Amino acid sequence: MTQEETMIRTALAAWTLTISRLEQKVASFSDDYLQREVAPGRNRIFYLVGHLTVVHDRLFPMLGLGEQLHPELEEAFFANPDRTLADPITPPELRHAWSEVNSRLTAAFEELQPHQWLQRHNAVSAEDFAKDPLRNRLAVLISRTNHASFHLGQIMLVK
Repeated sequence: MTQEETMIRTALAAWTLTISRLEQKVASFSDDYLQREVAPGRNRIFYLVGHLTVVHDRLFPMLGLGEQLHPELEEAFFANPDRTLADPITPPELRHAWSEVNSRLTAAFEELQPHQWLQRHNAVSAEDFAKDPLRNRLAVLISRTNHASFHLGQIMLVK
């Protein structure tokens, strides 16, 4: 295994571990428990799971892996704060969307070759990428893994 392959596999392992931990937590929560706030007056677990689902779903077009699976969730879980709009789906539907997006996304990640991870993503222009080649697919994976870990930490602290 080359050093490049080792670095990519390390980043993918961190992603997989974080998503697996979130998957276990989400699957273990009752529908009522998903309505709990991470802190008084703050986001509900339900909203955070929806938010992460949308953020991960947006990776398909950003990384050139295909179309979003659930663009209908963006308005409620990305464009607006929690409780601004009525919940567009039920807790079982949210669990399904969460699992579907992350399982397909992880499978697509595993198909990418190491050199593809270092290519630009679709949210950066070719000109900007030429100036800053660190704005690549791997940087997005690392950023989204950190984002998911942050929200996992919030969820873990819910009482």
